[in-house]
Amino acid sequence: MRTHHHLMNVLIFLLIGFLWGLNWPAVKFLLTEIKPLSIRAISFTAAAFVLGIATILLKQPLRLKKDEAAATAIVGVFLIAGFNVLTAFGQLFLEASKAAIIAYTMPTLTAILATIFLRERLEKNVVLALVIAMFGLGILASEDLDLLIKNPIGSVIMLFAALCWAIGNVAMKSKRWSLKPLPLTAWFFAFSSLVTWPLALIWEPLWKQNWPSSHVLATLAYHVLGPMVICYILWSVLVSRLPATVAAVSALTAPVVGVLSSALLLGETLSWQKGIALAAILFSIALTTIIPKRKQTNSASCDQSSSTTDRRAQENADI
Repeated sequence: MRTHHHLMNVLIFLLIGFLWGLNWPAVKFLLTEIKPLSIRAISFTAAAFVLGIATILLKQPLRLKKDEAAATAIVGVFLIAGFNVLTAFGQLFLEASKAAIIAYTMPTLTAILATIFLRERLEKNVVLALVIAMFGLGILASEDLDLLIKNPIGSVIMLFAALCWAIGNVAMKSKRWSLKPLPLTAWFFAFSSLVTWPLALIWEPLWKQNWPSSHVLATLAYHVLGPMVICYILWSVLVSRLPATVAAVSALTAPVVGVLSSALLLGETLSWQKGIALAAILFSIALTTIIPKRKQTNSASCDQSSSTTDRRAQENADI
């Protein structure tokens, strides 16, 4: 029975990674008819509403303490709004597969920032992960080096998106939260929508945009219900009672699915440069998530508890 439950948990996390990975070509497709800020404003609002309802149905406290409001807003702006808005703009200039590979430098960037701002010990695996990730990005850049030199904006935007995710996670790890992951994530989306809507109404007025086609609307529904609602509900319910090594499965699955689904659904080329870059990024993620957590599972029980909390903070994000 225990083995069966463990298998089910792994399958659920694989589903989460699949849905998050498939979100990359989905957003690329949405951008053909909907502006990037509009996509995020709509999806943030819908996700906040549905996650709030799910919190109430699960009988978890939703009320946000006044002394946590500012910190929650800051984390939400970086972790949700900053990351998702920038990845949407980045895909205007990049293939979805390339965007996914660059974006998943975020676990390594998080580990680096944690050593600087949280005074966590700089482990050898983190340094090695950074070197490997940079090697992967260098290989990826070599695919269209002339084009990258002439127009680097897409890659730069995606790196800033990964940095936003890392900053949000470090800020999240620096504070002990009173709310559980699900209601806290609902508040992250709520604050993100408050920031994004004014920008969308100023630069992308909905009344000046054409009504999307049925295929785009269906993809938008998937984007909200799948990656932003179902994934976060499953994640918040399961991550609190599972080993960090199991939780890391979704982080490894998402970029693989993102690259492969972009090739299948959007016709993007699977070059050897992308293959090597993807492998390098996956290895860097493993070095900064799975490997060190396995070492911690052999330590005292108090270390195991803090490891689960850190992992929950590090992985509690979108794309």
